[in-house]
Amino acid sequence: MIFDYIAYLVLALLIVGFLAAAIRILREYERGIVFTLGRFTGVKGPGLIILIPFVQQMVRVDLRVIVQDVPPQDVISRDNVSVKVNAVIYFRIVDPERAIIKVENYMAATSQLAQTTLRSVLGKHELDEMLAERDRLNADIQQILDQQTDAWGIKVANVEIKHIDLNENMIRAIAKQAEAERLRRAKVINAEGEQQAAEKLVEAGRLLAAEPQAMQLRYFAALHDIASERSSTIVFPLPTDLLAHLNGASERQVIGPRDASGPQERSREAGVPSAPEPPAQGGRDAAETAAVQ
Repeated sequence: MIFDYIAYLVLALLIVGFLAAAIRILREYERGIVFTLGRFTGVKGPGLIILIPFVQQMVRVDLRVIVQDVPPQDVISRDNVSVKVNAVIYFRIVDPERAIIKVENYMAATSQLAQTTLRSVLGKHELDEMLAERDRLNADIQQILDQQTDAWGIKVANVEIKHIDLNENMIRAIAKQAEAERLRRAKVINAEGEQQAAEKLVEAGRLLAAEPQAMQLRYFAALHDIASERSSTIVFPLPTDLLAHLNGASERQVIGPRDASGPQERSREAGVPSAPEPPAQGGRDAAETAAVQ
């Protein structure tokens, strides 16, 4: 009787072990690569999978996006600058059969390929392009990796350059370059402002020259602005045409008395002797009276 219980117990254990070896449950994001006596027989899943123990084997494959960090790589740019660059890649398996059969370890293979591609692509560009055109470099690396891993059933979704490590001397050189560029832009902007201001001043001068009264109003406005400030000195702009007018008036005052002196004065100044003047009438009568006596 005891032997019967032992036989039933052994049979139950065998059945449980058979079911445990035969039944597999795959999640929605998993697939199973089934091999029968070492030969590929199909892709199973998701859900309940029943295998023949000791005859069939199954390899699980995760179809979710895998994030893999690329370790820092020593890169020499095209302008002979040594930098360290690390990146991150996002990929997923689109064909589980090729990912298991075509490559021994798709994770390691993708990582090594990403490292070599990163060094190869960045070595063809200058440092300024690495710093300013990361999007284009990311797209180039992603395209190359996607083409290379397509035979493995892997789709590279994205590649991002995380960090570019520079030495201290290069950082100081870049800072000096940026400072010089900012100074150049400031000088250019200042020169453009002076040019625009000169053009506006020329235009304003033409408008004021057309209307002299406008210039007087501008003088009054300037005096009003000066008077509004707390200053004991007022600088009044004197127009040059007013000076010319005053000089003309003074010259006319000097020439006027010279014209009133008569022809004798002008002859005397010129050195020509003048004709004697006729005697007066009263002097002639006095001479005649003296002769009679």
